[in-house]
Amino acid sequence: MDVKIALLNDDFFEDVYMNQRDGFIESDKEHMVCKLRKSIYGLKQASRQWYLKFDDFVTSLDFKETIVDQCIYLMFSGRKFIILVLYIDDFLLASNDVDFLHETKKILMSDFDVKDLGNASFVLGIEIYRNIPLDSLGLSQKSYIKRILDRFNMQFCNPCTTPIQKGEKFSMS
Repeated sequence: MDVKIALLNDDFFEDVYMNQRDGFIESDKEHMVCKLRKSIYGLKQASRQWYLKFDDFVTSLDFKETIVDQCIYLMFSGRKFIILVLYIDDFLLASNDVDFLHETKKILMSDFDVKDLGNASFVLGIEIYRNIPLDSLGLSQKSYIKRILDRFNMQFCNPCTTPIQKGEKFSMS
C-alpha cells in the first residue's frame, strides 16, 4: 500500500525556519525568513515527522514494534496475526487471516489517504511468489543477482553452490 503525500502536512514538534524562495521575496523584507507550520518535501525533518505520526497511529491500534526493526509492527488477536512493514511512505501487510487483513486495511485507509496496490510481487528488489495449491509463500532475489552479474559483466560465469570447500585452509603464500 502507498500513502499519498505522506511527507506533507505533518505538524512540527519544534520550530523550523527556511529562507524565502526566489521569486517570492517581498520587497523591504529580504532579510526575513519563513516559519513553517507544516512539513514540506525536501526537509530533513519530513521523514521523521511522518514516521512519528504513523507510529503513534499504529501503536494506538495495538500494533507492537519489533525489537529488531522499528519499522516492522506486529498485532495479534487470538490466533490471528498481522505484520505491517513500513518503508518510507509505503507499507506491506501480511496476515494469516484474510478478514483480519481487510479489516486492518480499512482502518488504515480511514485515517490516511492510501492507495491499495494489491498483492505484492516485488518489495525492495525481492520477488514474492505464491504457490496457492501448496499453500506456500517464497522469496527470491534472482532478478537482483542477475542485475549485479550484468553490471559487472559476469552474466556468463560458472555458478557453484559453494565457492570454496568446507574446511579449506588458507595460507599467505
